[in-house]
Amino acid sequence: MTPTPDSFNDIARAIQLALAPVFLLTGIAGILNVMTGRLARIIDRGRALTEGQTLTLSSDQDTIELELQVLERRRRFTSVAITACIYAALLICLVIATLFIEVMLSAPLKWFIGVLFTVAMIALVIGLASFLREVHLSGKSIKIQISKIKS
Repeated sequence: MTPTPDSFNDIARAIQLALAPVFLLTGIAGILNVMTGRLARIIDRGRALTEGQTLTLSSDQDTIELELQVLERRRRFTSVAITACIYAALLICLVIATLFIEVMLSAPLKWFIGVLFTVAMIALVIGLASFLREVHLSGKSIKIQISKIKS
């Protein structure tokens, strides 16, 4: 089968349509980079607290236990955020693939693309909301004592 100018135009149109989701994937990758960095710091802090736990005084045990509980909540929120953003990225990849399948097979898949994109956006919203919750939780759990700094 010899490619026709129309088929080249269809392929060019599919590539143009796929560019926006590709940029969205780049943005999600950046967000995932930040989230995994925060998760690593949460895990490192938890390990530091549990490994040094035997060396602390018993009065500090309650404080350490409270901080470990907060770290566990933060870890859960961050894990949910990462998982939801990865689902969003995978769904965006399916949107891109479906765009090309629609062009190559001349199949009416616009409704399916719309559904995939909508579900991807819902997953992204869930991921960002979970990440925002973790950020707020971390801000609440850190008590900076300015009076000690000024002294």
